Amino acid sequence: MIASTNTPPKTLLRTSIAAFAILPVLAASLAACSEPVVGPPPLSDEALAAITDNAATPKEDLARAVDELFSKEGLGETRALLVLNDGQIAAERYGAGYDADTRMISWSMAKTITAVMIGMLVADGRLKLDDSPPIALWQRPGDARGEITVRQLLQMRSGLRHTEAGDPPYESGEVRMLLLDGRDDMAKWAEEQPLEAEPGARFEYSSNTTVILADIAARVLTEDNDDPEFRAKTVREYLQARLFVPLGMTSMELEFDAAGTMIGGSLMHGTARDWAKMGEFLRRGGKAPRGEQLVPKRWVDQMLTPSSRSEHYGFQIWLNREHREDGSDETHPLFPKRAPASTFSLIGHMGQYVVSSPEQRVTVVRLGHSDAPQRRVMMSELADIFELYPVR
Repeated sequence: MIASTNTPPKTLLRTSIAAFAILPVLAASLAACSEPVVGPPPLSDEALAAITDNAATPKEDLARAVDELFSKEGLGETRALLVLNDGQIAAERYGAGYDADTRMISWSMAKTITAVMIGMLVADGRLKLDDSPPIALWQRPGDARGEITVRQLLQMRSGLRHTEAGDPPYESGEVRMLLLDGRDDMAKWAEEQPLEAEPGARFEYSSNTTVILADIAARVLTEDNDDPEFRAKTVREYLQARLFVPLGMTSMELEFDAAGTMIGGSLMHGTARDWAKMGEFLRRGGKAPRGEQLVPKRWVDQMLTPSSRSEHYGFQIWLNREHREDGSDETHPLFPKRAPASTFSLIGHMGQYVVSSPEQRVTVVRLGHSDAPQRRVMMSELADIFELYPVR
């Protein structure tokens, strides 16, 4: 039977054409339903091998997050990546030509170690946080630099004329100090700079300031002995005995200028594992793995407290606090919306990071080479790792 004899022929024709017209659509829909869902590409053996039994999160998720830091376009070169969960290695991976024994340059991550050394001297009663430091040049009658305190130096608000980056580069105070007219006696060059703001009035990030702090430590430890070899030997032995040996940071190498001042703002070298030990030391509030309190917890608390002039900087260390004004993450050094506010970081030039989250008991080390646009992409990938771990 074709159809009711009561159906007009033209209507039958239109109905048949419509039915045939929708057949391709139905066929395409059925085919789509039968196609497998396309997911992320399978992980390589290298990516999976980087994850340990201490992951404390789905291994494949962590492996993929770590792999992105080595394989994703546009984030630069990752040379080393460590994830520590509650003090244990959860993931460890290296780029071609690098391994667990490779010493990596600190750049500005060194600043945090310098601040720890200052904290030890304060705890020993050999320095006072809110006093003018023992720099004879600043103590002359009428010299306004005598108003600068150790605290202000630690918080990068000395008021000294220090320009971190210049255009052209040789106009940079850091470049002049490290490579040009200040290179033989870096601290002297930095300390001779005039004030351009009232001490304490504003934040200005400055590697020169940290060299001043390193000089202050050397003056205190050597009782103002200006012999370069003696200064360098004394500071090196102090940090070895008080910090590096208790933490098991056996790879650390420090650089000094011709005057024997530690280049404490930028030139220390250590393995990724040793940099992770520094992050864990601060995450534990200044304790060594066996429980020794190497620096008072109250000092670490002060290091991780923002100053009145910068919400994301403490004592020579970066903080994961939101901007006070508009909450924008665009220029933030970390990722305040994706990890707890208690998270902090050692940060070095061209993408050196030790990031620790006490509330998650996680430390991540990323060492490599990335320019500014690449670092924004790379930091998003680092944040992905932190989001795998709950606040405890």
